[in-house]
Amino acid sequence: MKIFTKKSAKLFVLLFVVLILWQCTTQKKIDIYTIGDSTMAEYDSTEYPLTGWAEMLQPFFNENVTVHNHGKSGRSTKSFRDLGHWKTVLDSLKKGDYVLIQFGHNDEKEYDSTRYTISGGSFNNNLKRFIDETRDKGAIPILATPIRRRKFDKNGKLLDTHGAYPNAVRKVAEEEDVPLIDLQKMTKPLIESLGVEGSKKLFMNFEPEQYSAYPEGKKDNTHLTEYGAKEISKLAVQRIKNFKLELKNYLRDSK
Repeated sequence: MKIFTKKSAKLFVLLFVVLILWQCTTQKKIDIYTIGDSTMAEYDSTEYPLTGWAEMLQPFFNENVTVHNHGKSGRSTKSFRDLGHWKTVLDSLKKGDYVLIQFGHNDEKEYDSTRYTISGGSFNNNLKRFIDETRDKGAIPILATPIRRRKFDKNGKLLDTHGAYPNAVRKVAEEEDVPLIDLQKMTKPLIESLGVEGSKKLFMNFEPEQYSAYPEGKKDNTHLTEYGAKEISKLAVQRIKNFKLELKNYLRDSK
């Protein structure tokens, strides 16, 4: 005896589609604001294939979500605020929005007093201030550790270049009870799986004349290509799926 006929199967599919459409139409509109450095920032098409990983987030969410990428090249937790970028975001925040925060690449630059912050000190305090001000607006903060750079030793072992900063982010996330996307941890197996040569395609590391915007080629193991940005945004979304946040219900594939 058949449990499903062709007619009942079609009806099931129709009901499923109606359920998805109903969910989308009943969800409220929310905004995700990303703040951080050049590895997440948005770039002009003239700089292709240079791409920030937060540029690739929008397609993972349904039509009720708008991602606003406020990542800026060269910014630290200090300079992002000092240069007025944070005020722009803060003035736009409303209850139920999300702020995704990723810093560390530039906070560690001791030679630049306009950007340098101390891990365990001013860096942590700056992150906490972002968190407090986000929550004051009724919005939800999410922290992310910085992505890894592509740096191998002579034996092909992937090295860490961020020192104590990723652990500082983890500590703040725990102390403040903030969801954490540990990109420093998650990008390690991604880069290692591709190896010394294969991992070049994740970053702006290519030969002369390969891209019209870079006739002399590029040897940059910090900033991402479009391919690299897509792969890292996938890692971020995998983590969001495991959060106990309403946000995961806005993913196109929320299973």
